[in-house]
Amino acid sequence: MSAPRRFTGDTLVIASHNKGKVREIADLLGPYVATFTAAGELGLPEPEETGTTFIANAELKAKAAAAAGHVALADDSGLVVPALNGDPGIYSARWAGPAKDFAMAMRKVEDGLAGKADRSAYFVCALSLAWPDGHVETVEGRCHGTLVWPPRGPHGFGYDPMFLPDAHELTFGEMDPARKHEMSHRADAFRQLVERCFR
Repeated sequence: MSAPRRFTGDTLVIASHNKGKVREIADLLGPYVATFTAAGELGLPEPEETGTTFIANAELKAKAAAAAGHVALADDSGLVVPALNGDPGIYSARWAGPAKDFAMAMRKVEDGLAGKADRSAYFVCALSLAWPDGHVETVEGRCHGTLVWPPRGPHGFGYDPMFLPDAHELTFGEMDPARKHEMSHRADAFRQLVERCFR
């Protein structure tokens, strides 16, 4: 197995049009990267996510952004609920509809769990770092927990207010964002990626 490739440039393109996600990623990689730019700022279109896994979609988005000439980082993340056969999974954002209505998406998850004893869930984050020559480094992080109802807390985004991480009493929506960043699926994936490509 070949050694992982290190990031040695100044500029990293974050392959996302989601401002919350761009900010979170820039915070996590701030110590290792001089300049960040987002795919949206470069006018890059969002590629269609045709992959059937988080990893496939992350790689697809990273490669599309890297074609513009800079190393690019993409993530694909979502909530996996075993009692819903893994849904919403890679469709987590799509469950919120075009209006990104996550209150509706959380309600859809809760309705699906009606009468089910298993309320376990986990967040997944696949991170893919792509170079303009087509080389890709990919990792996957997870955070396990259970789903609560009603949703709790004003922080985070997406399904955070209904996700209670294992061994904690606050949902991601109630948690101080800095605390969430230390233990989230994204933090797990970033620890692996930093070790692999940025140290």
